[in-house]
This record gives sequence, structure tokens and C-alpha cells, in this order.
Amino acid sequence: MITPGTLDILNDWLAIKVAIQGNSENTIKAYRQDLLDFFSFLTLHRGFVLGKSALSSVAISDMRAWMAHQRREKISPRSLARKLSAVKSFYRWFSQKEGFDATSVLSVRAPKFQARLPRPISEDAAKCILERVKRKSREPWVNARDLAVVTLLYGCGLRISEALALRGRDAPLDNSLRILGKGGKERFVPVLTIAAQSVDEYMHICPFELGANDPLFRGVRGGALNQRQIQKVIEQIRHQLGLPSTVTPHAFRHSFATHLLNAGGDLRSIQELLGHRNLSTTQAYTAVDTLRLMEVYRDTHPKAQ
Repeated sequence: MITPGTLDILNDWLAIKVAIQGNSENTIKAYRQDLLDFFSFLTLHRGFVLGKSALSSVAISDMRAWMAHQRREKISPRSLARKLSAVKSFYRWFSQKEGFDATSVLSVRAPKFQARLPRPISEDAAKCILERVKRKSREPWVNARDLAVVTLLYGCGLRISEALALRGRDAPLDNSLRILGKGGKERFVPVLTIAAQSVDEYMHICPFELGANDPLFRGVRGGALNQRQIQKVIEQIRHQLGLPSTVTPHAFRHSFATHLLNAGGDLRSIQELLGHRNLSTTQAYTAVDTLRLMEVYRDTHPKAQ
């Protein structure tokens, strides 16, 4: 059992994560679940109700027991590292607020895991998918809507949440688009003519009024379009074309970055276009390009035959 006081502390921390760091709703949900799971484990492990004083006295032995429990539950090293990061983030704030030493928590090392490289879609596959999107639904306006969304993902490098956050006032699209990304980070992305045209075509036949403050992209009943709908469309087309499960809406953002890099784009510019806080995040695309180069080398170099 977790006391109301402990839940209040957790909610205070989450509110700060939203207000100051601008974390997304999905991130906050993940943080909440990770911390609730951690608190629940401590309650069972210690055998008594977890209150503020118990939170302040977590020992290194408690952390080791929690890590061992996670491994027994077959939690992957990547997921465990994420959970540990959430716990540490909470304890940095909580220990400063309450004035206690949280070294026992903050000193725990995250498990090592191999970084997962972005999995872009090939240019040919991307074109095939866009062609299929044009005629996926019986409703012409739905096809136009889905095509406009996917074109924004691929042509502007948007996250799907960013594309679906656009409002009526953002259209018709100009030469650049102001995007508010993760952590409230603002960026401006250039808009390709084809992306602007796709949005215009959708707006022209959309059966709902697109007011300045209304969601630009609508579901069939007129409400804001749910990203799951776009995910389902891509999933169905992926199966039809025999493409791997890594072909998702987010993969179009990866493809945007990778294809720019292949065409000679520099990392700093791509970092700005994607809205990455750290260059190291963008550098993952260099690894993808290097991997592709090595595959070509092995397949074509005379000495590799």
C-alpha cells in the first residue's frame, strides 16, 4: 500500500516535470508507472506502508534487491535503465526538497545495453507507402488527411504528436513551420512544396470546419485525429508490402534525417531540424550511414568476395 502522502509527493514531482521541463503526457505516464512500481516493491520488500520517512531512508541494499527483482521479472536492460533513470530523477528532486543524502539511490549504475540504431525506410519503400496511403480509404478526404500527415512526418521530420498538434491557424503552410517539440523546445522547419500542397488538398475537402483554434487533422467524427489511426494505416500498408515491423510513423522521421545525411546534410543542421537537445542523439544517424556503407563494401568490394 502507498500512503496518500507519498502519492502527493509523486504528483508534486510530476507537476514540476510538466511545468518546467515540458515533458509529454506519455512521458509523465511512464514516470508515474515506474515510480509506483518502485514504491510498491519497497512496500512489499520492507513489509510496511511506505511513507515520507521510509522514502528518505532507502538503502543500497534496497536498490540492489529492486534491481534483482526487475531482472527476475525479465525486464530488459534498456527498460531497467529507463526505470532507474526515473527513480534517480525523482530522488534528486526529493532529496533536495527534504534535505537528505540520496547517494544510495543516485550511485546505482544502470545496466549496460547496446544502443538501438534508428531504422529508416528506404526511399523506394517510402514512395510506395505514400502511394498506398493515397487510396487506402473509401473516403477521399480521409486519404487526403492521412497523406498530409505522413508527408509532414517524412518531408519535415516531425514527430507524429507534433503533426497532430497543428491547429487550423497553422494552415495553409508557409515556407516554414513553427513547432513546439519535446521539453517545450521551439524550432522552425522548412516546408516542402509537396507537404504544403498535401495539407491544402486535405483542407479543401475536409468535411469539418477548421477553426483557428481547432485541431487541423480530424477523425471521422470530427474530433482530433488519434495517432493510433495513422499507426494502423501504416501497419496495414506495411503488411501489404511485406515490410518489417520497424516501418512505423516514427520511422518516417528517421528516414527524413537519414536521407538528408546521405544527400550531404550536416549533423548540426539536422539536429536543429529534428529538435534534438543533444548532438549525440543526432549522431546515431551517422552510425546508420556507416552501417549502410559497410554493407555496400561487403557486397561489392573485390576483396570481400
